[in-house]
Amino acid sequence: MRRLVLPTLALLIGLFAWSGSAHAFCGFYVGKADTKLFNKASEVAIARHDKKTVITMANDFKGDVKEFAMVVPVPTILEKDQIHVGEPAVLKHLADYSAPRLVEYFDENPCRRYEMMEDRMGALKSMAPASAPARERDRALGVTIEAQYLVGEYDILILSAKESAGLEMWLTENGYRIPSGASPVLLSYLKQGMKFFVAKVNLEEQSRLGGTHLRPLQIAFESPKFMLPIRLGTVNADGAQELFIYFLTKQGRVETTNYRTVRLPEAQEIPLYVKDKFGDFYRDLFTQQVKRGNERGVFLEYAWDMNWCDPCATNPLSAEELRGLGVFWQDQNGRTGKGQAQNVFLTRLHVRYDAARFPEDLMFQETSDRGNFQARYILRHPWTGQDDCPAAAAYRQQLRDRYEREAQTLANLTGWNIGEIRKTMNIASAPVAEEKKWYQRLWAN
Repeated sequence: MRRLVLPTLALLIGLFAWSGSAHAFCGFYVGKADTKLFNKASEVAIARHDKKTVITMANDFKGDVKEFAMVVPVPTILEKDQIHVGEPAVLKHLADYSAPRLVEYFDENPCRRYEMMEDRMGALKSMAPASAPARERDRALGVTIEAQYLVGEYDILILSAKESAGLEMWLTENGYRIPSGASPVLLSYLKQGMKFFVAKVNLEEQSRLGGTHLRPLQIAFESPKFMLPIRLGTVNADGAQELFIYFLTKQGRVETTNYRTVRLPEAQEIPLYVKDKFGDFYRDLFTQQVKRGNERGVFLEYAWDMNWCDPCATNPLSAEELRGLGVFWQDQNGRTGKGQAQNVFLTRLHVRYDAARFPEDLMFQETSDRGNFQARYILRHPWTGQDDCPAAAAYRQQLRDRYEREAQTLANLTGWNIGEIRKTMNIASAPVAEEKKWYQRLWAN
C-alpha cells in the first residue's frame, strides 16, 4: 500500500472564524527578512469579515509529490466551489510586503538646518500603487465520505467520523501516515462537530496541467469559530515549527486570546555592518525574543492599513491580488480588479511552537486597533564632512557614544558577543575629537 506523508502545514492548519494612524517612519528600505530564513516554516493567509472566511494554505511539502497529503479539520462540509487552487506569487507578494525590514538614514550636516527627509518621504509614498466493499469498510469504521472533488491538481475528500480510532484507522488504511498518538487530538475535533478536509495530488491532472510545484489550496466557508488547530501537528513533530499567519480584515489588528501577543522590538538603531548579514541578525533576534517569552509567545511582525506603506518593502498588493486571497468586501465600495486596496488591514503574526509549550489550539480575535506597526531596524550613516562649527564638534564627540549604544543594542537583541561586535565595528578608531584640557575649556578662544 502506498504511504502518503503529511507535511508540516497539513498537520497544523485548521479553520478560523472570529467572533490610529502612526507617524511616518521615513528612511530608505534596503532589505527584508523573509520566511526562508526559518526551517519547517508554514504560511497561511486568512481573509475574514462577517463570519465569512477564506484561507490560503501554502504547501511547504518537499519531495516526491506522490507522497503528499493534507488533513485539515473544518467546521462544515465544503462544496466543490468552496475549494480553489491559488497562485503562489500572490502569497509571496504578501509575505514580502509584510516582512521585517532594514532601513537606512543619513545624518545631515550639523552645521546646517534641514527639514528631515521630506522630499524622500514624498518619493516613498508615491511608490504605493500599488467501490462497494470499500464503502462497507468505511461504515464499519464509522467514517463517511461526505463529498469528493477534483480541484486543479488535487483530489479532495470531505470526511466525517463517529469516533477517532475509526478515523485514524481509515486514514492509515487509505495511505495517510497519521502521527502515532493522534487519536486523542482527532477525538477533540470530533467532539466539536468538525469534519476533515483531505487532499492529495492527482498525478495525471498535475501532468496535464504541466505544473512542477504544488500551488496553494484555498477554502471558503462561514463559521462563528475563531481558532487554529495546531495540536495535531505537534504530536510527533521533530522539534519546533514556525508558522506565519497573514490576516486580512476590515476592522483592524488581529491578536491571540489564549497566548500572549508580543510586539517585537522595533525602530532600533544597529551597526552598519549588519546590512550584509540582516538575515542572520533577524533570525537570532527572533530566537532571543522567543526565549524571553518563555517560548509561549505569538509575535507581531507587521500591522498596517494596506492603502500605503512607509518604507515599502515592495509595493502594496493590488485590489485584484487581494481578491485572489479572498478579500471579497472591496466590491461593496465599488472597487473592481484594478487599483488600491480599500478597507483592508493586514496583520502578520509569527509563532514558533511545539506540543509542550503550546498545548492548546490558537484562539484569535479581531480588534479595532488600526495603529501601524512594523518590525523595522535602522542603519544610521554618520556625517563625514569637514565643516567646522560648534555643532560639528559636538556631533563628532557624540559619535563614539552612539556607536557603543548600537553595539549594546545589537548584543541585547541577538545574544551576539559584545566584544566581537565592537571588534567588527572597529569602535576604537571611530572619529572622536581630541578632548581639550581643563583650562582650554575655561575660555572660548
